[in-house]
Amino acid sequence: MNALKRAVGFDRFKRMTEGGFLLLAAFILLLFATRSSFLYPYNDWNDANSYFSVGKALFHGKMPYRDVFDQKGMYLYFFYGLSYLVSHTTFAGVFVMEVILAFFVFAGFFHILQLYVRREMALFLSPLVLAVVISSKSFYWGGSAEEICFPFLVWGLFLSLKYFKRNYPESVMSWKEILSGGVMAGMIANIKFTVLGFYFAWMMCIAFSFLVKKNFWGAVKGCLIFLGGMAVPFVPWLIYFGVQNSLYEWYWGYVYINVFVYSNLNSKGPGIVERIYTLSKLFYWIVRDNLVYFCFLIPGTICFFLGKEKKWLERFHLLALCVFLFLGIYIGGGTLPYYALPLAVFTVMGFAYLGQGLEWLLRQGKKNLAGWNRKINAVSLMLWGLFISVLLGWGIVWRNSINIPFMQMEKEMHFLSRFKKVVEKEENPTLLNIGCLDAGLYTVCDIVPACRWFQTQTLAIDDVLKEQERYIAEGQTTFVIARDDYPEVIWENYELTAQEEWYQDGKVYTYYLFRRNS
Repeated sequence: MNALKRAVGFDRFKRMTEGGFLLLAAFILLLFATRSSFLYPYNDWNDANSYFSVGKALFHGKMPYRDVFDQKGMYLYFFYGLSYLVSHTTFAGVFVMEVILAFFVFAGFFHILQLYVRREMALFLSPLVLAVVISSKSFYWGGSAEEICFPFLVWGLFLSLKYFKRNYPESVMSWKEILSGGVMAGMIANIKFTVLGFYFAWMMCIAFSFLVKKNFWGAVKGCLIFLGGMAVPFVPWLIYFGVQNSLYEWYWGYVYINVFVYSNLNSKGPGIVERIYTLSKLFYWIVRDNLVYFCFLIPGTICFFLGKEKKWLERFHLLALCVFLFLGIYIGGGTLPYYALPLAVFTVMGFAYLGQGLEWLLRQGKKNLAGWNRKINAVSLMLWGLFISVLLGWGIVWRNSINIPFMQMEKEMHFLSRFKKVVEKEENPTLLNIGCLDAGLYTVCDIVPACRWFQTQTLAIDDVLKEQERYIAEGQTTFVIARDDYPEVIWENYELTAQEEWYQDGKVYTYYLFRRNS
């Protein structure tokens, strides 16, 4: 061990050790928090399976939006495609992806906490921050687009907090950091752009910091550099769709559908007063559903805003980030549980003030601790502290995560296991999923979607149902899996081979598996 320390240098060794701890903690906590973990029989969340199927199709030469349709951003499908390369029929690769992302979230929280507390305290608190986030209802079943966006929010928050705490107003944010913020905003824009409200407020406040110094052209240059960084993640997909003359399909499938079809922004909708009331009521229920992290988020944000020795723009910038992130997510009218996950990025502020309180208590008992430290080695004390931190984090997840009960489900009792046995009897089977988003049969049977509308979308588009009925009438796929209902035309070419009732999310569904007549 001593030889290793001398070889890499003590500081570098210390950073490697801390990184190893954060990675291990991320693995342990997510092992219980996400259904992608091997402790669970399946991650049977429709959305996650849809991303997996589109990512799989992408790596089999099919173009998202044109050949297989789902309306999220390309980096989401790309990351899921990489996960598919790890395991074709399980979410093992998705779990690896989630652990890697959680490591970067951990590292970001660790850096933010160090702005307010000592390094050792920051390391102790970081697992607790992640634990309250991933044990919340908004984390849902694991693998959401919001979860993929989360590291880019955490590091953006770190850059702005560091700047306003350490450099403002004496100097402006460096061009390199503004460029980095732009790149992270571009990544989010290509995953789920409703989360971009955060970076709108981020760059707005950075521009204000230039204007405070009466540097108008600096503000303009900063915005241009930010937009230049934001453009970088678009380049691969501009090339990908451009060489295939499919830029319009990209725009239509990702921008047009989400803005003008999926949301209610294109409709008249309620007036401003009514919308404010609706959003306020929605915020109340979001807090109730996710109290596990809002009990830290709200006090932390209030303490930051009212705290002493802060500049007005420093106070305003955190409030602006909160408000614009919330509006970006919810102004379109969507209210699904996992939409709230990005808001959890501000949870770290509550832990920052908690850490300051713990450090004050430790200073008050300094004499007793000094005597204790003579008996117990400082390194051992630190290791025990980290062990307790991860144990507490695990306890938070075990107590609060909505996924824990599903861990008891026997894999063979799941309808996917039973349907899989039927499908595997056919050589090179194809599949159509109707009545819901991807139920997971594409995943467990390693089937690449063969139709554009390979699943029933929650979109007000008549083409979806018409096209799916055409697929069925023409007998295009070997199997059809349906939930609760199916068109009468199915009996012309298919026979019912399996039927299962399934209790999910407080509702009872009936799944049907049809096989094409020989």
